[in-house]
Amino acid sequence: MDSTDTTGRIVTRRTVLGSVGAVCLGAVAGCLDGEEASVPDAIEVDDDHDCDNCTMRIGGHAGPAGQTHYEDPTEILDEDRPARFCSSLCTYAFTFDNEAEAEPTVVYLTDYSAVDYEIQEDEDGLVATRHLEADAFGDAAGLTLVADSEVGGAMGASLVPFSNADEAAEFQADYGGEIYDHDEVTQDLVMSLM
Repeated sequence: MDSTDTTGRIVTRRTVLGSVGAVCLGAVAGCLDGEEASVPDAIEVDDDHDCDNCTMRIGGHAGPAGQTHYEDPTEILDEDRPARFCSSLCTYAFTFDNEAEAEPTVVYLTDYSAVDYEIQEDEDGLVATRHLEADAFGDAAGLTLVADSEVGGAMGASLVPFSNADEAAEFQADYGGEIYDHDEVTQDLVMSLM
């Protein structure tokens, strides 16, 4: 069945169905974009929370911390909440160990480009100050990490994250280590630092 549009062109059934399909595909793509935008925000981590990987008290240590959000956290945890970690190493270790059961919605690490941090010396050597407020965390997918520098964390060696790659390079120049993007961090690398 053909009909004529307002310009006098003949419009076939195939053209109409193709147009409807394109509109539907666009609507589905719009819905998917909305789902990506619904990634949960980082939360503040309390000093007295225990690490979900190693059980150490999170507030009792310096250096980067982390949190991993899951669509259904009860697949991994006994509670409906994000997993919380005392270090970037514990964040990655836990996420790798549990990836067969559940894929994270988002992983957050302390973003040292977003905080006013200091490097201090404690009984174990140099450490970066701890920041547990929600806005101190950045999506790990966008972070550059300095691995195995002179600046340690809760687990000894550390992965120190920065959202600004130039700041990561400056940190590396001052304290050594190797630079990695989030997607370059492997379980073998994490285990070699723990």
